[in-house]
Amino acid sequence: MPSETITLSGHIIDNLTLPNVLDEIINSGFTYRLVDLHLGVRHDDTSIARVEVTTGTEDEMIHLLDHLRLYGANPETVEDALLIEADMDGALPPGFYSSTNLETEIRIDGKWVRVTHPEMDCGIVIEGESARTVPMGEIEKGMNVVASGLGIRALPDERPRGEDRSAFAFMSSDISSEKPKGLLLDQVADQMRAVKAEGRRILWVAGPALVHTGTAPEVSALIRAGYVDALFAGNGVAAHDIESHIYGTSLGVHLDRGTLEESGHEHHIRAVNAVRRYGSFKAAIDAGLFDDGIVYHLIKHERDYLFGGSVRDDGPMPETVVDMLEVQRRLRALIWGRDGDDLVGYCVVVGTMLHGIATGNCLPASVPLVCVDINQATVTKLMDRGSWQSIGIITDLSLFVRALVERLAPEELTPHS
Repeated sequence: MPSETITLSGHIIDNLTLPNVLDEIINSGFTYRLVDLHLGVRHDDTSIARVEVTTGTEDEMIHLLDHLRLYGANPETVEDALLIEADMDGALPPGFYSSTNLETEIRIDGKWVRVTHPEMDCGIVIEGESARTVPMGEIEKGMNVVASGLGIRALPDERPRGEDRSAFAFMSSDISSEKPKGLLLDQVADQMRAVKAEGRRILWVAGPALVHTGTAPEVSALIRAGYVDALFAGNGVAAHDIESHIYGTSLGVHLDRGTLEESGHEHHIRAVNAVRRYGSFKAAIDAGLFDDGIVYHLIKHERDYLFGGSVRDDGPMPETVVDMLEVQRRLRALIWGRDGDDLVGYCVVVGTMLHGIATGNCLPASVPLVCVDINQATVTKLMDRGSWQSIGIITDLSLFVRALVERLAPEELTPHS
């Protein structure tokens, strides 16, 4: 029966990496033998484990190794990776290795090569002495694609140690609506300050509830204060944000008094139409169509943004991208920067399940992600989809964003909000 020894190193006990690996082996119906275990004796010491795993067939071993790499567990057998030539455009060849969001290395001609732009659920393409992830739809016939098996190693992403470790562990433990929100907010604010102090970017992913709940002024305050470097949202965020500054309503409801305007259901489509007649957000702003709001401050302060379309969109806005493959490409550009070497340092997802999951799928595991929603299912789905670095906070997003501004940029709350 095939057997292979895998190695795990790092903080594999307190991060539960070793127990998770052993559970994965047993739950898959296979067996293991703990060959060696060296435990660190202090809280900041690392540990090393060597585990011999046994499966029924070689194919089962390859499949198991692919799963164990999600935890940074790698086989000790060292061989060059097997490459398969793509036989058609837009599809990966049978037997391809499906990438993880961990930093990954591929062995090519006896050397370990770091994979550029780690992302889950992609193929890995070898070009000369370099390796990069390529989404399925962008595969071209003739590309050299890494196959499942040996010659691949995933590098575990170490969570913070010491004082930061306790804070992170508290935030990322089991999701509950009963956690003290003030402490969570303090920790998020501290992390965002640290990211900005390092000169790194913060990406926000937002749903239209930000506008419906009257939270756009607070988001605008964070844009002015420099805590929103890029924003990813759907057409509805732009449509209702601009509607609110032309008509004072969102979905026809007055944001200042909560009453429904007669024929207010037409306001968003009229707002979309007005912007379309100018051809762009900037042209509409220059013409004086609206002079405040999320879109206004994104343009004024030259922040990056992406509005992705869907089948339900009215209009859509002239700058809404309706080609989903193009949305994916532009989202990756938001994440990695215009030149591909400026990875965002933090991501905040508020009030959106679909856009949040899409972003989590594209982010490498090294980027912390905070997901805020009143619905517990939304914040748990990101973790279920493999974005283990995500932190879920169950609360009203309006209260969360307002409290975040009070901690990060209280001077921006007046007179704008």
